[in-house]
Amino acid sequence: MDQKPNAQTIYEQLRELIVSLRLMPGSRVTESQLANYFTVSRTPIRAALQRLETEGLLAIKAKQGCFIRNIDMVQISHYYDARVALELAVIDTIAGSNRLEELQQLANQWNPESLVFGIETSDDLKTAEENFHLDLAAISKNTVLTNYIADINDHIRIVRRLGFPDTQSVTDTYEEHYLICELLIHRDITQAKDEMTRHIRKSQDQASRVTLNQLYGSKNAIVLS
Repeated sequence: MDQKPNAQTIYEQLRELIVSLRLMPGSRVTESQLANYFTVSRTPIRAALQRLETEGLLAIKAKQGCFIRNIDMVQISHYYDARVALELAVIDTIAGSNRLEELQQLANQWNPESLVFGIETSDDLKTAEENFHLDLAAISKNTVLTNYIADINDHIRIVRRLGFPDTQSVTDTYEEHYLICELLIHRDITQAKDEMTRHIRKSQDQASRVTLNQLYGSKNAIVLS
């Protein structure tokens, strides 16, 4: 007999449905709909929803149901500002350590001559691009910084994943990631911070030009009955 998902599993799956836009921003869902979707009772659904409300991913309204958070482009811009500060802190932390082997491994992944993740826009490439920043944070060995950056990634993923409009943008990403690693390997910390800031601000600028139609036009959205 298949084991039914517990509250933790439901929380993780619901969170992914929200941040990937499969549950559309502003849409209404009920405990009954979600209980049917996950084939469980309302109890683990309620526990998962309460955690997601605490994280600001949805709002629970008495006798009305739950409403998935809307997209707030001003707030997303603020997350980008915080991301710059955090990633510069990561660079400062790495600068005070000896992580050359790990930095070289990360640089090898993003060598523009190798194109390890391919040159075409794909979900795997988008995930790898996001993981670059988490991998760099992990090299710092500061788990708090890593967790904060992961949280920011969750909040801005919906616009960041629209940031690969063409092959040139993919090539640019390889070159920028590789350059940041190379600068850190050669202890050029000031230039590494400048390049990281430029890299993130470029992504922020692309995000600011994302249209509502792009955000709300997900073909993978699910409809709960």
